[in-house]
Amino acid sequence: MDLLANLLFGFGVALTAENLLYCLIGTVLGTLIGVLPGLGPTATISILLPITFGLPPAASLIMLSGIYYGAQYGGSTTSILVNLPGEASSVVTCLDGYQMARQGRAGPALSIAAFGSLFAGCVGTLCLAVLGPPLARAALSFGPAEYFSLMVLGLVAAVILANGSLIKALGMIFLGLILGTIGTDINTGVARFSFGFHELGDGIDFIVVAMGVFGLAEIMRNLEEPERRDILTQPIGRLMPSREEIHKAVPAVLRGTAIGSVLGALPGAGAVISSFAAYALEKKLSKHPERFGHGAVEGVAAPESANNACAQTAFIPLLTLGIPGGAVTALMLGALMIQGIAPGPQVMTRNPDVFWGLIASMWIGNVFLVILNLPMIGIWIRLLSVPYRFLFPAILVFCCIGVFSLNNAAFDIILMVIFAAFGYGLLKFGCEPAPMLLGFILGPMIEENLRRALLLSRGDPSVFVTRPLSLVMLLTAALLIVLIVFPLFAKRRREIFVDAAD
Repeated sequence: MDLLANLLFGFGVALTAENLLYCLIGTVLGTLIGVLPGLGPTATISILLPITFGLPPAASLIMLSGIYYGAQYGGSTTSILVNLPGEASSVVTCLDGYQMARQGRAGPALSIAAFGSLFAGCVGTLCLAVLGPPLARAALSFGPAEYFSLMVLGLVAAVILANGSLIKALGMIFLGLILGTIGTDINTGVARFSFGFHELGDGIDFIVVAMGVFGLAEIMRNLEEPERRDILTQPIGRLMPSREEIHKAVPAVLRGTAIGSVLGALPGAGAVISSFAAYALEKKLSKHPERFGHGAVEGVAAPESANNACAQTAFIPLLTLGIPGGAVTALMLGALMIQGIAPGPQVMTRNPDVFWGLIASMWIGNVFLVILNLPMIGIWIRLLSVPYRFLFPAILVFCCIGVFSLNNAAFDIILMVIFAAFGYGLLKFGCEPAPMLLGFILGPMIEENLRRALLLSRGDPSVFVTRPLSLVMLLTAALLIVLIVFPLFAKRRREIFVDAAD
């Protein structure tokens, strides 16, 4: 009864004309910045922070959160239509979503992303309302050793993502880890691998790498294969998925929602790990894993559900513990502090309008996203019929604007061009950039938690196997490695016997 009363109170707050307007503004802005290549919620929220000075606490948080989970949906649009991940969590969607678009199935891919996001968002919000306190206590039990093991598990999942050589996938992961070490060491203050460029003191931004290896590199590859335009300019046809596609997507949505809801409650886990983990799970459970990377509908449904569920439950550690799970929630923590609200357990008691109003607005916002975007799917699909001579310059302009807006520095554009050439080389040599990008994102977090765990244990590495949660995750990672490597050895052994027989 208390939960029902609190939810009714929250809807009373969220359904006021002012809060409905800011919820609508947030979801529309979130979708737009997710759709536009090179833009993301972090930059947009940081720009809008000064506006929150003049807004009520509930309205400001409702708008900023709408931008956050709206961008998760919008990022899937460009991932599916033009192979440009606006967010790190949308990288996985490119693998199968873009292939579905090239096969004339952009409509079903976008519809599945929309409905999967709606369902996952509603379930994630329900988890925030019902399971917030217990999930927050579970997240509190995670120490540096558990976080390190979780990141290792994420990197192993990146190997599963790779369709090609295992050696190449491992090489991409280690390359990403090395790129993640560029910048100033937070413990010693020493610049690492900056080569005298002060612009590299803070490291390389994710958007610079993503726009280079995914956006511009894709343009370069398509320029040498103009005939591929014929596929993308064919009539799209139906928008809604077929019965067979729905049958395949529903279990993937359910599993992705479960993964995203759990991982979102863990500070630092984020939508990136949840989307990668959901995709990896679907690929392992599939009877035909070879379909993944070639337009498998599960490869769109699972990661999109996971990252949207994660975007909702990411507020659990922020609102109940005062711990931001990532850059976006850290900005929201700043917005709360601007309003004089200290994030933590006291938010539910001292500011119930903020906590329960936010929860109710998430349900409303997810409905807004479907109502706003489903009728506009035809507009997004029309992007596929735009000739490359018009689409390429537009993508290039958006990428340059988005990258330049990060630090107002032309140096970032130069870096993006360098990574574009590098990404094009990876494509030519058959190396997938997705594992490299995950290694780049997780590298700094792995290093930080490794150092912290060893510092607390006074240099004893056994801390990673003596803590139960850490041990379970490391054993899971080891099991996944065995599942990856054993079939390779078995295949190689069969090839040897066949050659010997011949």
